Formats: sequence, C-alpha cells, structure tokens
Amino acid sequence: MLKFGVFDHLDDSGVPRGEQYANRLKVIQAYDANGIYGYHLAEHHCTPLGTGASPGIFLSAVAQLTRKLRFGPLVYLLPFYHPLRLIEEVCMLDQMSGGRFQLGVGRGVSPFEAAFYGIDFSTSQELYHEAYQVLMKGLQSEVLDFAGEHFNFSKIPMTLRPAQQPHPPLWYGLSVPENAAWPAQNDVNVIMLGLRPRIRILVERYKLERTMAGKSAMTTPLMGVSKHVVVADTDKEALAIARRAYPKWFESFKWLWYRNGVDVPPRVSENYPESFDGLMDIGNGIAGSSKTVRDFIRDEVDETGINYFVSWLAFGDMRPEESIRSVELLSSIMPQITMRSLEKAS
Repeated sequence: MLKFGVFDHLDDSGVPRGEQYANRLKVIQAYDANGIYGYHLAEHHCTPLGTGASPGIFLSAVAQLTRKLRFGPLVYLLPFYHPLRLIEEVCMLDQMSGGRFQLGVGRGVSPFEAAFYGIDFSTSQELYHEAYQVLMKGLQSEVLDFAGEHFNFSKIPMTLRPAQQPHPPLWYGLSVPENAAWPAQNDVNVIMLGLRPRIRILVERYKLERTMAGKSAMTTPLMGVSKHVVVADTDKEALAIARRAYPKWFESFKWLWYRNGVDVPPRVSENYPESFDGLMDIGNGIAGSSKTVRDFIRDEVDETGINYFVSWLAFGDMRPEESIRSVELLSSIMPQITMRSLEKAS
C-alpha cells in the first residue's frame, strides 16, 4: 500500500540555529499528528545544506516528541563513524522510540565533507562496506568479534540491543540501476532522487533483482521518490511560498561546491534548476492547492511504480506555519491517493 514520508536536509533557514531546531521539531510533531509514515533526516557536515550534522542528537528529540512517526537518518555516513559508537547509538534511539527507528546507511556523496574528516573519498567505499559489516554484526550479536582491514574487535559485550529484531529496518539512497541488487536482495527500503523516466528504470531494476533473488512480490520493501512539495489553500499562495523559499535552499545546495571553486556536477545539477518554476517544469517538485498536488502525486505513482512518496515539506526559509499547513493539506488528500493506487493495483 502507498505510504507517505518526509525528507529533510534541515538546511539553513536564515534564523538563529536554536530557533531553527525548535521550529523544525514543531513541524515534525505535525508530521506525527497527520499520518506521515516516516521522517528521513540527511547528514551533512560543515555546510548550510545540512545543520543536523549529528543526526542522532536531533533524532533523540524526535523520539521523545512523537508517538507513531518512524524516523531515522538518510543516511548515516558510515565512514565518518567508529562502528562500535554507532551500534550503541542505533540501539539507544530504537529503544527510546519504542522500536520506530529506521536505519539509513551510505558512504556519502561529498568529497569535500569527507576531506574535512580526513577521509580519502576515493577509497571510502571499502571503509563503508567494512563498517556496515561491523554494524550489522554488532546489532545482531551478544558478543562482537570481527577481524578486518580497518576494524578489529574481540569479545566486545553488546550490552545494548535494538528494540526491533534482528535490527531496525534498513534504508538506502538508490541513484543508479547498477546499485539496485544489494538493497533488493537484502530487503532494504530505498529512496530515489530524479525525474520520472529514471525513477521508473530504478524501480523496474529493483523489482527485477528481487524476482531473480526469489523474493515474493507480496513483501516488496518501500521504494520511494523524494520531491520538493508545497501545499497551500490556493495555487497562487503555494507558488509564492515555493518561489521565495527555494532560492534559499538552492544557495545552500551549491554552497560547498562553489566555495571550493567547483561547479555542481551535471548528474546532480540537472535535477535542480535555479528556480522553483524550473523545478516544476522538469517534474521534480510541485507547489499548489490540494487538488494540484494530489494530481501530481497520482501521476508520479502511475508513471514510476513507487509505493512511497516522500515530500520535502520544509526547505529554505519556509516558516513553520507554512510547512505545518502543507502537511495538514497533504494529509487531507492522502486517503484519496492511496485508495486510487489500491484500485489500480487490483
């Protein structure tokens, strides 16, 4: 069944940082109250694109202020962590939330952020893979033993255990078809960025990999796409908010690249034009009334085959009341979209 989630860069909104965190927590409580399935927080470092540099700290507040909302990082940058430290953090967050934690894992996409941490981006893939093995083994063992090139552990007692067994649900950012095999074969949920033709290819490859692995179509994990979304009482009002807020987000998006005298790579920049109107022109975002947004999401589901629609409901200098109104209006149309997707599936 189609579900709805939220992705959040927690990018610089132009207000003092403490106020920004407090504002976002108010918005997240609205996600919880309005039937949003999952909240996914990006991890970035030393850039205005992501002020949640330590996701676990922010998510611990989310755990205490919500009751039903599932939440987690998208993704923990595994090369940036000592795996033993991360195992314990995951267990704490899962226990504190009563088993609502969602475990997103990845290598990271920014060579600049890796360099800040003294990580060689060109070789970080092998570090990521080994850290992932340690993380999974530690979450599922009473005693951790591991011998690798980067990490070695002997008889480490795992006194903290996750509430969800054998571990919290896994999430992964899927961007190219060649990377679909691992998440598909291992029941990992995915969130994708991009335009409909490419998302369709990714979804079909993910499903094919599951079929080849002998997985049942009845147990397909969540396959999501993420878009900038603003919902207001009228198209005009929604567009005014989006046109004001998006340039602030875009400035943060390109900031670290430009600071280092490098253009944003075409594979990234082609999905994010400088204006919100440009974003809508290519179908990578929507601002409008409930009906306008409903029709957009219906088309997205029909043309891509996703079963999880993930909105960016807070970005740039959007005020908390604007984001809260967006989620309230989105919530009012979610049953219509879900019912239609069920009818088409049957």
